[in-house]
Amino acid sequence: MTTIGLTGGIGSGKSTVASLFAAYGIPVYVADDAGKRLVNTSPNLRNRLTSLLGDGIYGKDGLNRRMMASLIFNDKNLLERVNAIIHPEIAIDFDRWLERQTGRYAVLESAILFESGFDAKVEVRLTVHAPEALRLQRVIAREQTTEAEVRQRMNNQLPDEIKMKYADCVILNDDTHALIPQMENFLVWLDNR
Repeated sequence: MTTIGLTGGIGSGKSTVASLFAAYGIPVYVADDAGKRLVNTSPNLRNRLTSLLGDGIYGKDGLNRRMMASLIFNDKNLLERVNAIIHPEIAIDFDRWLERQTGRYAVLESAILFESGFDAKVEVRLTVHAPEALRLQRVIAREQTTEAEVRQRMNNQLPDEIKMKYADCVILNDDTHALIPQMENFLVWLDNR
C-alpha cells in the first residue's frame, strides 16, 4: 500500500482534494478530525493537557477548543508543547487506522504535515496550493472571521513555497486550473512511479 501525505495551507482546498480522493475510493485519514476526537477520548491526552493548561481547559462538553486556541496561537512555545502532546497520539491512531486499510492507496491529510513530522509516515507528499489572497478570502467567508485572525493561523504554518518545495507533487486550486484533471494526472503518476 502506498501512503500519500496531503497538505496545504489554510484555505488552500486540501479538504476538497481529500474529498476527491474519497470519491475515487481511496481512504482518507484526516489528522485534524482525529485530533479533535482524541483530545476528548484519550485519558492520557486529557491528563497531560489539563496539567499543561489548567483544569478549566475541559468542560462538561470536552476540551474547550476556543480557550485552548486563545492560549496557544499567541504563544509559539505553548503551541509546540501542546503539539508535542497531541501529535504522537495522532501518529499512533493513524498507524492503527492504516493497519485496517486494504486498498492500494491511503491518504493522511494534515495541514501541518511537515511541521508535525507526519511526512515521515508517508511515501508520497502532495501539496495543494492556492494564492494567499484567495486563501484569505475563502477562510474569511467560510468562518466569518477577520483577516488578522486568518493571518495569525497562517503564521503558525509553513509557507506554501516551502510545502511545495518538499512535495513530490502540487495541485493548484486557484479557481483557474480544474481540480479533477490534476487529480487524474496525479493518480496516473502514482500508478507509474
